[in-house]
This record gives sequence, C-alpha cells and structure tokens, in this order.
Amino acid sequence: MTIAGNDQKKMHHDLTNVGLRAQATAAGLVQLCAELRRANVLEDAALERIKDVIADVIAVGAPRGAHKIDYRRDIKGRLDRLFAGEQKLGPAEELAPLPED
Repeated sequence: MTIAGNDQKKMHHDLTNVGLRAQATAAGLVQLCAELRRANVLEDAALERIKDVIADVIAVGAPRGAHKIDYRRDIKGRLDRLFAGEQKLGPAEELAPLPED
C-alpha cells in the first residue's frame, strides 16, 4: 500500500509537527523492523512497503532544486542500506551531500 499525494503531504506535516522525524525515533523504527524481521513476524514485502512509505513522505520535503524522482531514489537507497545495517545513523548534516549549484 502506498500513500496518495495529498495524504503524503498531510503525513509529512503531521510527523514534522509531532517531532517524529527525530533520529531517536528513526533508530527505534529501524531496530524494531530488524527485530520483527529476525523473528519472522515481518515479511520482506512488508519491510519494502514500510521503506517505500518513508521514502514517499521524505520526498515530499525534497529541497527546491532537487529532482524529486532522483531524490526519492537516493532516499530509498539510503533506507535500504540503513535497514540492512550497512549505513549508520547520524546527524543529517554529516550524511547528506550538499546540492550542487
């Protein structure tokens, strides 16, 4: 299941207002998914849907000069690495490449 455009914008706004975009929350989600996957409670397809929804919501807030499709693809790749344990969580300023002018 994916979220429609208007619903993505509402979710993005709601999550930002509640503060659920914090690193601690993200780390908890990644750990929870890993634990559920290890316990065979969460199927690979469900994990992909979770990552897709996260990528969709983040893409709504893409920086102005960013091409949304490329930005979303980059976010999805980072999520794949995070959920696979291949990329560490850290301050966004240290992880995100600066947009080229």
